[in-house]
Amino acid sequence: MKVSLFATCLVDMFQSNVGKATVELLERLGCEIDFPESQVCCGQPSYNSGYVKDTKEAMKRMIETFEHAEYVVSPSGSCAYMFHEYPHIFNNDPVWEPKAKKLAEKTFELTQFIVEVLKVEDVGARFEGKVTYHTSCHMTRLLGVKKAPIILLGNVRGLEFTELPGKEQCCGFGGTFSVKMAQISEQMVDEKVCHVEETNAEYLIGADAGCLINIGGRIDRKEKPIKVLHIAEVLNSR
Repeated sequence: MKVSLFATCLVDMFQSNVGKATVELLERLGCEIDFPESQVCCGQPSYNSGYVKDTKEAMKRMIETFEHAEYVVSPSGSCAYMFHEYPHIFNNDPVWEPKAKKLAEKTFELTQFIVEVLKVEDVGARFEGKVTYHTSCHMTRLLGVKKAPIILLGNVRGLEFTELPGKEQCCGFGGTFSVKMAQISEQMVDEKVCHVEETNAEYLIGADAGCLINIGGRIDRKEKPIKVLHIAEVLNSR
């Protein structure tokens, strides 16, 4: 099965280890990985800031980049969802709406792809430690991926899982929200860190780089002994 990796900006610039873990994991599951080098930002930050017309050029670039892909997989529920938003953005455009629909239909978040497309629930991973899992807003509320990451984590040998209190609450990142509403964002992420502490977890696991950078940064600033990992890194552990 051929898979085109949609790495996302944050993974490409700040968390290349997540991209590497994603590729290794998918290859171990029998996928042939392609990385289209012409990919750019999906346009989510500027689109959410109201620059719709300007953002469409980047979106068209992404549609063309992945036009010939069999499947598009991303280690980010938020960015994967943005591809699913493209058909609405190009609604009634005779050229780009059909192309946007095709891209959306073949785009999946990593855990969603493993469970729903590959039909795998146990990737053979082993990870020793107490963990909890942060459910990011876009991935759960908009993309609708809720069960896949929990199913996969539940089959990781050695992993002790505790559900995160207030898991449905936003961590305060929200892309540009954390910049425009910094004081409110700080209160939200502080609450999230408190909930993580309640679980006595050694590791906080998530599936969106933005959330993990936000929560991880606050954990570091507050000097808490909690490590933050992307779910790809856990599922790729042996």
